[in-house]
Amino acid sequence: MKKCMVLLSLLLNACHISPKPFKPMTTGDLEHPATQALRVWPTISKLSAPNGLRPCCAFGYDVRAKLIGIPVPLFKLGNIVAPDDTGKHHYNDSWISILSTLSGINSEHDGIVYTRRGGFIDLAHVRDTADNTLWLFNQILPQLGQPATIKLDDELGQRIIRLWRFSPPKSELARYQLSVSLAAHLAFQIATWHEVAQWYGFQSVPGYSEAISAFSPEDLYSNLIGARIATDLLNNGGGSSLRQYQHSMAQMIPQALAQLQAVSPQATRFHFDMVDGTWWNSHCRVPDKFLVRLRNYSVSDRRLPSRPADTLPELWLTLPDHFGHQPLSHFGRLEIWQGNHMANLPAPSLMYSYDDFPRLAQQAEKSDQKTLAQLGDGCN
Repeated sequence: MKKCMVLLSLLLNACHISPKPFKPMTTGDLEHPATQALRVWPTISKLSAPNGLRPCCAFGYDVRAKLIGIPVPLFKLGNIVAPDDTGKHHYNDSWISILSTLSGINSEHDGIVYTRRGGFIDLAHVRDTADNTLWLFNQILPQLGQPATIKLDDELGQRIIRLWRFSPPKSELARYQLSVSLAAHLAFQIATWHEVAQWYGFQSVPGYSEAISAFSPEDLYSNLIGARIATDLLNNGGGSSLRQYQHSMAQMIPQALAQLQAVSPQATRFHFDMVDGTWWNSHCRVPDKFLVRLRNYSVSDRRLPSRPADTLPELWLTLPDHFGHQPLSHFGRLEIWQGNHMANLPAPSLMYSYDDFPRLAQQAEKSDQKTLAQLGDGCN
C-alpha cells in the first residue's frame, strides 16, 4: 500500500512538472559580423520547404487599391506595425498562415517599421529569408560535400540550388558553421532573384502584377536582416526544434529593430509623409507600379539601407561570403534555368546565376528611369 502511495505521488507530481523552457535567444551585435557557432547544436530532423512568401507591404501607409482598374472604395492597407509588438513567428510552411495574415487574424504581426539606422524595414521580408535560411540549413548539413540539387518553385525560370562535390571540413563543428553560412548566403540570393523576377513579370497570382514591389527601397535590406537573425539563431542553438525556432524569432526580431533604433507607428507615418512625392506617391493605388517612386537596384549582400537623412549613422550590414579561404560560391549556388513562362525575362544562354543579377537589375533601373521621366507625377 505504501509503495502504491509513493508511486501515485510521483505520478501526480509529474503531471505538474512544467515543460522545459525554451533557450533564450539574443540577436548579435548587427554592427559586427555574425559570430560562428561554438558547438554543434541539435537540428530539426525533417522540415518542409516554406510554402510561398508572406504577403508583403506596398511601400507607404493607408495605401488604397484598385481592381481591374476600378478604385476599391473604403479599402486601405495600413502597413504600419509597432516595433515592440511584432507578435509571434510562424514558420511559413502552409497557405493557412498566408490566409490568416490576409484576413488579419494572424498572431504574427507583419508590416513596415521605420528605423533611424536602417530606414524602412518590412517584417514579411525579414521573416521569409529567416525561414529560407533555416530550411536550407537543414537541407545542406546532412549532405554537405555531396553533389545535390534542391529544387524550388519556378519564378519565371526554374530555380535550383546546386550543391557541389567537395571535401567537407573534418571537424563536425566546422561543417555546422559552413552549413549555416552557406544557407544564409543562398537564402539572400533567393530573395534577390525574387526582386528581379517581379520586375520582369513574375506574378504569384496570375493576372495581378507585382511590378510595384520590385526593388522597393526597403526590401533587400530587410531580407538581409532576416538572413542575419537566422544566422545568429542557428549559431546559438535556436534551430534545435521548430518550436524553439519560432519562439526565438519572436524574441529576436524586436531586438534587431531596437538595435536599428526603431520608432513608433506615429513616427513611421511621419517619415512616410516626409518622402511622399519622392519615394512614393500616396495618390496612386495598388497595383500602380509607380506608386513606388524610388527603388534600390543594388543586389549586393554588403549594403547600406535606403534611408532619408538622419543624424544617426546608417548601419552597414553584411553576410559572410567566404568560409576559410574559399568563396561560398565554391560550395553551392542558385541557378535559374529557362522556364515555360518567362514573361519579359530574356532567355539565358544557359542559365542565370547570382553573377548575372546586377546586369538584370541595371537594365531594370535604366528602363524605370526612362519611364519615370516620361510619366512625371503619374501613377501607371
